[in-house]
Amino acid sequence: MASTSTVRGPAVPTATSRAVHRPLGIEDVVLTGGPFGRWQAINREVSIPLGLRQLEKAGNLDNLRLTAGQADVEFRGPRFSDSDVYKQLEAVAWELGRAPSKELATFVDEVGALLLAAQREDGYLNSYYQVVAPDRQYAELAHSHEMYCAGHLFQAAVALARVGHGEAVQRVARRFADHLVQVFLEGGNPGIDGHPEVETALVELYRVTGERSYLALAEKLVNERGKGTITGGGRGTHYLQDHLPVREADTHVGHAVRALYLEAGIVDVYLETGDESLLECSIRRWEDMVATKTYLTGAVGSRHSLESFGDRYELPPDRAYAETCASIASIHWNWRLLLATGHGRYADLIERTLYNAFAASTSQDGTRFFYVNPLQRRHDHLEGDDPGRRHEWFSCACCPPNIMRLVASLGHYVATVRPERDELFLHQFIPGRIRADLSTGEIRLAVSTDYPWAGTVTVTVDAAPDGEWTLALRAPGWSPTIGLAVDGSPMEAAPDDQGYLRLRRRWTPGERVTVELDMTPRLVYPHQRIDAVRGAVAVERGPLVYCFEQVDQAPGVDVEDLALADGDTRLVTEEAELPGVGRTVVVRADAYTVAQPRNGFPYSTTPPEALAHATPTTAVAVPYFQWDNRDGGPMRVWLPRHRRST
Repeated sequence: MASTSTVRGPAVPTATSRAVHRPLGIEDVVLTGGPFGRWQAINREVSIPLGLRQLEKAGNLDNLRLTAGQADVEFRGPRFSDSDVYKQLEAVAWELGRAPSKELATFVDEVGALLLAAQREDGYLNSYYQVVAPDRQYAELAHSHEMYCAGHLFQAAVALARVGHGEAVQRVARRFADHLVQVFLEGGNPGIDGHPEVETALVELYRVTGERSYLALAEKLVNERGKGTITGGGRGTHYLQDHLPVREADTHVGHAVRALYLEAGIVDVYLETGDESLLECSIRRWEDMVATKTYLTGAVGSRHSLESFGDRYELPPDRAYAETCASIASIHWNWRLLLATGHGRYADLIERTLYNAFAASTSQDGTRFFYVNPLQRRHDHLEGDDPGRRHEWFSCACCPPNIMRLVASLGHYVATVRPERDELFLHQFIPGRIRADLSTGEIRLAVSTDYPWAGTVTVTVDAAPDGEWTLALRAPGWSPTIGLAVDGSPMEAAPDDQGYLRLRRRWTPGERVTVELDMTPRLVYPHQRIDAVRGAVAVERGPLVYCFEQVDQAPGVDVEDLALADGDTRLVTEEAELPGVGRTVVVRADAYTVAQPRNGFPYSTTPPEALAHATPTTAVAVPYFQWDNRDGGPMRVWLPRHRRST
């Protein structure tokens, strides 16, 4: 299938969509340094090859070979094991779009041939339901993940179409999409998959192919959800986001990943149909989620039970589920809201999530991954038989290939344009090169920065057309002051009502714009309704949330006894190179060790401050995304406050 757009990226609205901003392709934004540039290189060289090996080791590819009659093996893994193959395919596609690779191209061709052999004549494809339960097709939609798997196939096919590879995968995806249309749109089957994802994928497939029935099916699935029609599974309608129609729900409940994949689909359907009620309800839930159900790191999902959102302000740091896939889904949703509205608050949340919840998901060497991302770990933490460290892979391996596909396409989320207004927006400050076309002509920019370690960002105009155009730079909400200069001459740094510094002029190649962000470390206090951390405090610097690991504290200082000095706490930064972590900036804070004797019962009629012994010390914090790369000891993001009695 031939792509209808020349932009190569995961979310590319059509020319007739309601998008306010237009994305750039992965070849238009090249990351050249910083933590994310490094991560992208490691993703290609280490993580993706590891993922390809794991698809063989875990049986995902054998399941498809069994379905195709090419292997005599038993089915292994969860019923949605095909989705891991598709996410890995998408990651490989974006890497092929960034640079050629014979090995990766061979993987695409081999999997494409395998999928063609495994697919049924009517277009249906699902190894579990073709081999293990062939009589249960679409009979267990509450938990079957059939359309969920199809959605990831469609996204892989879209990625391959946009980078010019994988014709066989594209054919398989079109046939499966046509099958879904025939069954669920034209055939009248009222079924809805218990795990949203196919909605956003169908819209993207429509954007690539121009086939409107895919958009119509996505719209139907969005409109029908919330009517209590998903039966079976035993987990209830709230878990499945089927308790209220999407236009009526005002807060997120149930499985966090499912909820936010659904939101991405809702905004996509709005963008292509113009149904304002869909955008309105999605923004309403976004505002509620950010205000009441989002962790400091940008993570969401506070309950291990059903991997779900909790009540408003239910955000325990130690029991945070904060699934990596939920952070990825949040980035997908926020990106679509940014394209739909142009508001910088969505780029702010993308940044918070990228640099903290998402970046913490992967070890520094790219070989181990978090499924769950807590904000606290105790000395004796144990979840089942798991001490809570990163794993090389999982029996439910949804997170690692999901991480890989986002990292491979990271350039897509850095900048956008409004061609009709001759405006280019820089949302994320990552060293790199940017190329864009406006109505006045081609623009080429070079971004130089040591972000997030330093707050200076320099944008050099390498090429500019004749005529005026606007360079708009996001003003991060965390920076209390911002300096702005063009070729050394100070400019007024007043963000507009959408959070951007706009500079409109006739630009000359060689001109430089410099932004100075305030990187002073700061204390952050929780809303008083967040009971789990009431009276506690955390540390941030720039876009980074910090945490206190045991390994960094002075001998004899137990991180679980640490309390930050209440009042005029000094926060001092220091650049460091830590074994297992690499380059970092540590923050040293005035603190106390507050030790309370163990007396046989952890409750007393005597106030704790009368029992505890406080000793002044210095607490050392590192960026949260760098934790668990050393000894696996305890960690805390939030520390209590302590005021020394006089």
